[in-house]
Amino acid sequence: MTTNHPVADEQEEQVQIESQLRNGALLMALAGIAFVGYGVVFLVMNFVGDGFELGVSTLDGMTSAELDPTVAYYISHLHVATAAFIISTGIAITGLSWYGVRQRLTWAWTTAIVTAVVGLALALPMHWTGNAFSHDWVTHLGPIYLATIVFIVGVVLSYRGVHTA
Repeated sequence: MTTNHPVADEQEEQVQIESQLRNGALLMALAGIAFVGYGVVFLVMNFVGDGFELGVSTLDGMTSAELDPTVAYYISHLHVATAAFIISTGIAITGLSWYGVRQRLTWAWTTAIVTAVVGLALALPMHWTGNAFSHDWVTHLGPIYLATIVFIVGVVLSYRGVHTA
């Protein structure tokens, strides 16, 4: 008597892999959208907030209005540029994840990971060196840490799907 258990088990495993791939790609894309959202908040805070980043209210007790106007404008200039790169990185991660990872494109999966890692590896350590200014790390970095955790879960979930033919 023959059974179809090996075929059924293989089909069930393939369905599980497909589900993990889809859910992983979705989480990676949602993290990319969160990066875009953080960048937009960063940009908005520059123009309608206190002139500093999310979670930063003063620089050594000085508000943006108390700074030399040239310095304040330069800080604003850097905030806009930083927001632009956070937003564009989020767009890239979202597109690579939603369109490339779901199609099992290893290059898209790898590029999304490298893009996120490079951005975070360069930006985050500076927040923990020196005490030149104080920031509320929960509001300043919490959203990025949360998006990063979601992204990592998506990467792990999608791994088998991307690497299984």
